Amino acid sequence: MYCYEVANNGQAMPKASTKHEAPVLCSSWSSDGASVFTGGCDNIAKKWDLASGQATQIAQHDGAIRHMAWIEQVGLLVTGSWDRTLKYWDTRQPNPALQVQLPERCYALDVTHPLLVVGCAERQIQIFNLSNPQVPYKQLLSPLKYQTRCVATFPDRSGYLVGSIEGRVAVQHVEDNLQSKNFTFKCHREGTQDIYAVNSISFHPTFGTFVTAGADGNFNFWDKDSKQRLKNMTKCSAPISCGNFNRDGTIYAYAVSYDWSKGGDNPLSNTPNNIYLHAVNETEVKPRPAKSGIGRR
Repeated sequence: MYCYEVANNGQAMPKASTKHEAPVLCSSWSSDGASVFTGGCDNIAKKWDLASGQATQIAQHDGAIRHMAWIEQVGLLVTGSWDRTLKYWDTRQPNPALQVQLPERCYALDVTHPLLVVGCAERQIQIFNLSNPQVPYKQLLSPLKYQTRCVATFPDRSGYLVGSIEGRVAVQHVEDNLQSKNFTFKCHREGTQDIYAVNSISFHPTFGTFVTAGADGNFNFWDKDSKQRLKNMTKCSAPISCGNFNRDGTIYAYAVSYDWSKGGDNPLSNTPNNIYLHAVNETEVKPRPAKSGIGRR
């Protein structure tokens, strides 16, 4: 695992590296940017101090750690695992501060304090209010018919997005009085036959619009409020497995690599692993007035 420093001209320089004993599946920055938390198929999470280069184990599960997030407001790291547990960690202590049983394996999670949303196997969605993190605020099924691949919480904490392997995204609101605003839309498809997984969803930190990246090698910018696609980017030669904005939203970084969506024998399994940086133009991500747009339930 590598950490790069990106200069204003887009030049990336490697600054530090560390490793796990098995594939790394997730990472999260600390609030001050001095450390990175990492987790993966060796069932542990580490805190990686970038100044010293030292990585220390801070968490343990009985299965792979699929997703994690640092919660700045409470000073805890939350980890979701294939062992069907959600754990909160004070990184100075060897045991979890709190453990919650999930109905199924964790496939995705995201936090905008106090809202935490966990996407599990069998389309299970768990919604937590972190003022009472031991008990789900709501438990429901994803409105999408197939496996959940990613979730992203709204910046205003009123709802969340769900992306699935069926090339579709659901826009969901938490409270019952906002359910009329829910809708789904199709994306990352070519015609009616070629349907690709939505691998990643990220909100822009300034404008509240969002980007989806998929197994078709495309990433697109969207405005959920006006229900339209803002920009369709040039397609890559292989799947985009993950992506995210930098702190101020001026750069979108995305990884092009095989995502195993077609199995281990697919020719794309030999695809080189590359990270690309897209310089974000405001016109690509700035909200636009509403018009008939990106699809409805």
